[in-house]
Amino acid sequence: MQATSTSSTVPRIVIVGGGAGGLALATQLGRDLGRPGRAEIILADMDAAYVWKPMLHTVAAGTYDAGIQQTAYLAQAANRHFHFMPGRMTALDRTSRRITLAPVTDINGQVSLPEREVGYDYLVLAVGSRANDFGTPGVQAHCDFIEGRREARVFNSKLRLELLRAIHSSETGGLAIIGGGATGVQLAAEVSHMLELIDGYGVPDAHAHFKLYLIEMQDHILAGFPDNVVQQATEQLAKVGVEVMTGAQVASVDAEGVSLKDGRQLPARIKVWAAGVKAPEFLHGIDGLESMRNGRLVINTQLQTRRDDRIYAIGDCAALTFPGETMPLPTTAQVANQQAKYLAEALPRRLAGQASPPFEYHDMGKIVSLSDYNAFGVLGNYGFFKRGFIKGRFAQLGHLFLYRRFQVDLYGWWRTGLRIIADRINRLSQPKVRLD
Repeated sequence: MQATSTSSTVPRIVIVGGGAGGLALATQLGRDLGRPGRAEIILADMDAAYVWKPMLHTVAAGTYDAGIQQTAYLAQAANRHFHFMPGRMTALDRTSRRITLAPVTDINGQVSLPEREVGYDYLVLAVGSRANDFGTPGVQAHCDFIEGRREARVFNSKLRLELLRAIHSSETGGLAIIGGGATGVQLAAEVSHMLELIDGYGVPDAHAHFKLYLIEMQDHILAGFPDNVVQQATEQLAKVGVEVMTGAQVASVDAEGVSLKDGRQLPARIKVWAAGVKAPEFLHGIDGLESMRNGRLVINTQLQTRRDDRIYAIGDCAALTFPGETMPLPTTAQVANQQAKYLAEALPRRLAGQASPPFEYHDMGKIVSLSDYNAFGVLGNYGFFKRGFIKGRFAQLGHLFLYRRFQVDLYGWWRTGLRIIADRINRLSQPKVRLD
């Protein structure tokens, strides 16, 4: 096993997880601490690049080019003065302040990088979350989980092949999405939009060859959204060919479809599980850190784990419950972004021996985008229109603005502008849907 120590003369901050929070934090700390040589910043992730999670459904449906959207960790590290280490975290030793990264293998299963130990002075866990199948029979074997860039691209390949099979046979293809939260709703709408776009490439009436199911256990989709958003989103999905099934509990999943507890059988050779939330398995009880039943690490208002003040956790893998509240903050990109910005200021203060005020969360609202069809949103608790309702083009622009703001945090205004131009050129010169 290879090992890297913390023998350098400056503190080492290791960030595990290059998602919305981890990548933004590494970028800012690299600029503020790495560039002037005040600290060594390391980002570790199992993938080589990141796609903003609220846009993953477009990559999965093939309506957006992952190559344009993604951020390559090595390139970002070189431009923003931090180091990137590929590998999945598997273990933690708090006594010696080391983490273990699993071996990295190639497409043939050959080991390219061996297992490694990485020392740290301060550790930030930003490893996100996973859908929770609650032990439902057949889910692990027969469902896709779209948690990142790789899974989205694999799913897209399956989707295109299943659509081709359905078109050239007498059978009707099917996609069942289990989970009616924002992820499931947006994916259902985007796949429907993809089927419409396919019509323009010599595949007439693709919707007739492909059935779309959205399955939700509760009596409505989009839990946490106001009733008017839920109603209008449900109606919009029905208009574009998605069969929304609420109050439907999944009993089991097999290769041919989904079995519901009321006895109904839904034929669908492709299934996506997008229900529930839990932390990655390796976090559950890792080296004595306090966690919730779903594995999310319990943290304080300084974003430190309760049993080790040198270990921080942000984003979906962290559970912060403010005094007087009964539930932790939601697992959303805006929570991860705000926590990353807080730590980007708090960690330099700590290195300088200064205290930081507690983290404060500002609810800026939420938006669900139904592809090009529509979008619905609720404004936050700030400004003149607190908790106001928005829809249509204005809501779609709001969703796009959040993405562009994230890009500005990573690249700055100039490089973000160039990426927007490249994105526009790509959309004008390439097919509107992935065909290869």
